[in-house]
Amino acid sequence: MKAVSYSATGDSDVLTLGDRDESHAGPGEVRVRIHVSGVNPTDWKARRGSGPAELPRPQVPNQDGAGVVDEVGDGVTAFRPGDRVWVWDAAYQRPDGTAQQLVVLPERLVVGLPDNVSFDEGASFGIPALTAHRALTSYEYAPPELAPGSLEGRTVLVAGGAGAVGHAAIQLAVWAGATVIATVSSHEKAELARAAGAHHVVNYTDPDTAAAIGALAPRGVDIVVEVNVSANVELDVKVTGRNATIASYADAPGAETVTIPVRPSMAKNLRWQFLLTYTVADETKDAAVRAVSAAAADGALRVGEEHGLPLTRFPLEQTAAAHDAVEKGVVGKVLIDVP
Repeated sequence: MKAVSYSATGDSDVLTLGDRDESHAGPGEVRVRIHVSGVNPTDWKARRGSGPAELPRPQVPNQDGAGVVDEVGDGVTAFRPGDRVWVWDAAYQRPDGTAQQLVVLPERLVVGLPDNVSFDEGASFGIPALTAHRALTSYEYAPPELAPGSLEGRTVLVAGGAGAVGHAAIQLAVWAGATVIATVSSHEKAELARAAGAHHVVNYTDPDTAAAIGALAPRGVDIVVEVNVSANVELDVKVTGRNATIASYADAPGAETVTIPVRPSMAKNLRWQFLLTYTVADETKDAAVRAVSAAAADGALRVGEEHGLPLTRFPLEQTAAAHDAVEKGVVGKVLIDVP
């Protein structure tokens, strides 16, 4: 079978396309024939590493993907060959990501994909949607698993509403009944955030962003889904209401620290939540998978420019170019078509 792999960390030119032996599903495992592989920032960051270094064994990149069950191992009862599925965390602490034709995964990492949900959508869930779900449910008064109406009456601020996580956060929050404000840096990105379902969009390059958000949320924002906490920390404290949560899943490149205003945070009883989807507790991740699946089945997690998330496609042999596109900050979602 065809697979992209790398034997040493480094620039994208360490990625090579080659043939490898097919693996078979063991007990409790599912083999999936990947149709579409999704690329996320953590994929190129893992490949780059902290510098050039030889790996103990070749690594196939990419955590997310969608395809069809090809083979099931002993003890697997939830799936059978031919089932449409999406997968998550495929390459986390494992050598086999989704940039290959066949991938064998523990049953837990494989999720049924309804017929009304495309492979493009399935390959776009994973890291972005599971991260967004954790950010939204870190709010003290949110349920551990989102559902329609579960955030009714709440106001969510999504920083970077045109990004993959921001897009998923908008869609999940709207599905759960929240009022959503998104911040963006351009008219084009504002249109994408609106297409995703944001009720209000604020251009953060305009003067007095805090006043603009405050006019939309007079009692303050309940949940902030934050992509650049070091740049936005003062803004977030200003626009949040009492007992709000600021959930940070990323920061500006090179930023390593953030100074949190202590007394203003105390006065509002703010909760600061930092998160990395890979290390979220199993029960929390499982709840996110269930909620994302339910939202997808309801048609709430659409992708494509008309839904606020433009798609940029590459063939499997151009996986290096796909990684480069994500690293350079292409707007939307980068997908790889696997033959």
